[in-house]
Amino acid sequence: MLLPVSTWQDIDSWLKKSRTILIPIGSMEQHGPNGFIGTDALCPEIIARHAESLAPEDVLVGPTFSVGCAQHHLGFPGTITMRPSTMIAAMVDWTESLMRHGFQRLYWLNGHGGNIATIEAAFSEIHARRSFDLRGADNRPGLTLKRRDWWDFSGVMRLCNELYPVGHGSHATASEVSVTYYGYPDRARYEVEMSPKIAPNGTIGDAVQYRRDFPDGRIGSDPTQSTAEHGERIVKVAAQAVLDEIRRFAA
Repeated sequence: MLLPVSTWQDIDSWLKKSRTILIPIGSMEQHGPNGFIGTDALCPEIIARHAESLAPEDVLVGPTFSVGCAQHHLGFPGTITMRPSTMIAAMVDWTESLMRHGFQRLYWLNGHGGNIATIEAAFSEIHARRSFDLRGADNRPGLTLKRRDWWDFSGVMRLCNELYPVGHGSHATASEVSVTYYGYPDRARYEVEMSPKIAPNGTIGDAVQYRRDFPDGRIGSDPTQSTAEHGERIVKVAAQAVLDEIRRFAA
């Protein structure tokens, strides 16, 4: 079930059988010359919706938390970011909104490595607020929060290494661009050429340093290898892994 196209009665019925929700979370940042700005939000959304299509009775997918922490990409037009403190506050509000209705298990499917520290800090803030609040402390419903990076499943990593033994990279990767091409095949940019073929590697600091060291936005990648067909294979493996894990998580 997809929360954005459900009614409040649908959600009320869902809560009678489950207290679990899956929330795609990503970022709105440049992804090189042929990658979409919304890649990091689109990937977990595409995977989550495919998982839901396999078993809609087992998965409730929330709206995508699509803007994350991407200050280092601000040297490229179109990037939108939050400060870590802003993102933490927003995640707290999303969580407490859902808790008010009875949700107790929130599974955040993440699409952006730069979000990881802030997501974990948000979890700490959410738990701390509950720990300091003594009202109803003895009989308050439990809360479990989980972050899963979509690329981190062993089957997904194995497939990506098989598809892209050279030039997979760490930003604007061939795999994430493929996933978005599968989701939006009519917008794929197969005609784009890149030089150098494989982008340089290096460290990340602020936006000025990033634009200087990685002028076209890529890090270590050759996303001209990306195809919608590859994306379909990756999405199917990732979606099944998500579905299996969220069933265990909900139980």
